[in-house]
Amino acid sequence: MAINQILLDKNVACKLRDGTILFADIYRPNDDKKYPVLLTRLPYNKNNPFYSHRYLDTNRLVENGYIVVIQDVRGRFSSEGDFYPFKNEGKDGYDSVEWAAQLPCSDGNVGMFGLSYYGFTQLLAAAENPPHLKAIFPAQALSDLRDGGLFRNGVYELGLNITWALESIAPDLLRRKFTDPELYGQKMRELSDYINNIEDWYKYYPLKEWPPLKELEISEYFYEMANWELEDDKWAEISLLEDKLKKIKVPAYHLAGWFDCFLGSALANFLKLKEYSAQPQMLMVGPWAHGQFGYSIGQLRFGLHASEDWLNYREDLTELHIRWFDQWLKGKDTGILSEKPVKVFVMGENKWRNEESWPLPQTTYIPYYFHSDGNANTRSGNGQLSTVIPKGEPADQFVFDPSNPIPTAGGGTLLHTGFEAGPVDQSKVEERKDVLVYSTAVLEDALEIAGPVKVVLYAKSDAVDTDFTAKLIDVFPDGTPYNLTDGIVRASYYNENKKDIRNKIVKYEIDLCATSNVFLPNHQIRVEISSSNFPRFAVNLNNGETVLTSKEYKQANQTIYHDELHPSHILLPIISEKIYS
Repeated sequence: MAINQILLDKNVACKLRDGTILFADIYRPNDDKKYPVLLTRLPYNKNNPFYSHRYLDTNRLVENGYIVVIQDVRGRFSSEGDFYPFKNEGKDGYDSVEWAAQLPCSDGNVGMFGLSYYGFTQLLAAAENPPHLKAIFPAQALSDLRDGGLFRNGVYELGLNITWALESIAPDLLRRKFTDPELYGQKMRELSDYINNIEDWYKYYPLKEWPPLKELEISEYFYEMANWELEDDKWAEISLLEDKLKKIKVPAYHLAGWFDCFLGSALANFLKLKEYSAQPQMLMVGPWAHGQFGYSIGQLRFGLHASEDWLNYREDLTELHIRWFDQWLKGKDTGILSEKPVKVFVMGENKWRNEESWPLPQTTYIPYYFHSDGNANTRSGNGQLSTVIPKGEPADQFVFDPSNPIPTAGGGTLLHTGFEAGPVDQSKVEERKDVLVYSTAVLEDALEIAGPVKVVLYAKSDAVDTDFTAKLIDVFPDGTPYNLTDGIVRASYYNENKKDIRNKIVKYEIDLCATSNVFLPNHQIRVEISSSNFPRFAVNLNNGETVLTSKEYKQANQTIYHDELHPSHILLPIISEKIYS
């Protein structure tokens, strides 16, 4: 298709059903023909190419015969109204899709694309069933905000919430509220100071009195949502729960990353829509972090074929989008539906797997049990990991001090610059006395895992409430331990009846989400157990209160059991035949 000129129509108005006007920039071919529309709706400024275009080449989309519409959502930048995260995106999305279908240059077919928040706006709009929406391509999108979004297994995603509020949301709220240039400049300087010292503000409790947003006089939503109970009905309005997922009728291509903070949400969306929808659902999971689709993530490189620029030596992400939307919006047979619907990147061997389903049907779930190392001179917690069921073994103990939490080191994070996401050397973390380490012997042959991972932990605490964390680690031949995936659970959340857990052995299941990795010969499989991961997750104060309402804390004595009656273990999704004992 020879399109030689691209027109940009700035600030085109879209009037919603309640009279609110949203504004969009429209990129289109410079001719009189009609084309399908690709719409994205975001809160990060349609004028900023870093956010509005990000990982896709907008010009190429237009050159391939599409109209690209980039819209500021309600209450953000050029659009009218008041912003409240996620609250209006379903109905506003419906109206925007139908408006886009009626544009003079539109042929009436609309698709949606975007990542993170604007991956979520697609799904919320699709749940409203706008007639002209034909397909979506949500990347690293949210789902249920109470699990894998703003919270995880009952624990507040502290770093994500604070970082997003200060860096991404606050600047435009200040611009809209303080119209006097001098006052606005003063507030922006205050905001800059808060961001420059964000690592200190991560440590401020109680969050209900958190000074940065209060003193800036903005972001009431932050304090409201932080204080909602997880059982509150208010979450249903802004989350993608079962009732909404069941209403989505369009085909979707789900893009996810092994080190993305919303990996669990993206996988849940794919699995639920595959169950509920008659339309095709496809999934691609790369070795990526949030908004990062390169071949180098954290401290490891995975090869050029892992990057957005050269997926499996075939195409880039823009071309993948074009093939997907050509299939559904133009009626072309692009061959995409003849491909296997699941593509996952296998770390370690650094290869792509093409599969019919997720989890992979050939998966065998094998427990690897925690053991003492049998050496009385080794500190508690430097233990072994194997498929042998433990017998009578002494328990391991550590003290969890909320004033000195385990520092976040890589993983599926969304934190301020300076905190690396992805695989990061865990050596410093493992030196601490409040981290228990269990490792296999050095592997003679490769062992491949792919799928959901969980730790079954038998633990006792002398606190009324506490947290337990777990990480799956790949130890390289030089001894460097790199994290693959991790999880956390709050005792009071796991215990639905909120019974007193003090000094009682409780069986916890810690969801480590999922991964895909080959542990190569001369590597080791390792599990880390502790009680904090800060500032990624809010610290448990061990006293039955949370950092949202309190700053008082107590130390907790934690005991981890691994014996015949309490066989703590990690459940690994084994793909290869060789099992190591």
